[in-house]
Amino acid sequence: MELPMHRDASRSAPRMRQWYFPVTSLLLLALTLIGFGDNLVTDVGQPSNRDPKFIVHGLLCGAWMIALLAQSMLVSRGNVRLHRRLGVGAFVIAIGVTLSTIWVFVMVWKGWAVMTPEVKANRLLLPSFSLFVGLACLARRRPDWHKRLIFTGTLFMLEPVLARTYDPLIVPLMDGMTEAQIDAAFVPTLLAAWLSFFASLFVYDAMVIRRIHPVTIVALLWFIAVWVTVQLV
Repeated sequence: MELPMHRDASRSAPRMRQWYFPVTSLLLLALTLIGFGDNLVTDVGQPSNRDPKFIVHGLLCGAWMIALLAQSMLVSRGNVRLHRRLGVGAFVIAIGVTLSTIWVFVMVWKGWAVMTPEVKANRLLLPSFSLFVGLACLARRRPDWHKRLIFTGTLFMLEPVLARTYDPLIVPLMDGMTEAQIDAAFVPTLLAAWLSFFASLFVYDAMVIRRIHPVTIVALLWFIAVWVTVQLV
């Protein structure tokens, strides 16, 4: 079903089509660098920086975010040929992200019962990332499906990034709040930030294609289902 479009929105749709994915990809990369800035700059001597599983995982996840930005910029500039050539490398990185994340999960496993809700959600969203990126590979000749599967798959892996940005970006704005209040605001803030990316994709669909794409809908419903599940088990 098509959505009604205001005249001003119609005029801005071409700019949205060209720049939405590069801008959001740049934002995701920036949040990644901020969230893991201690590993990269301010506390390079921490134990995790000497742990092979965290080093490999961090490098691969960072490489995925860089590839996401590079690939979206190539499409924005109309260089589809190079985008396709580099896509093979990007999918290899995605496989590495999946395997390295499994490695980390196995090595740090202490039992489902002791996990917080966001950690439980992260465990379920890893296969979701892998599934969506795999489907994107199969749908590479359908650009509208391909780019949304890549993007929403990336959103599924955001928990560590958003969790790590809470202290440097959000906590300084909570001056006067108690530690208990700051802790209580963590999960709601995490979910609000996470859902804002899905909401932006809904806006993109409404402005550019005048309907909500099936991938956008399914990805959000699956994300909600995962969070409902971790609250119940």
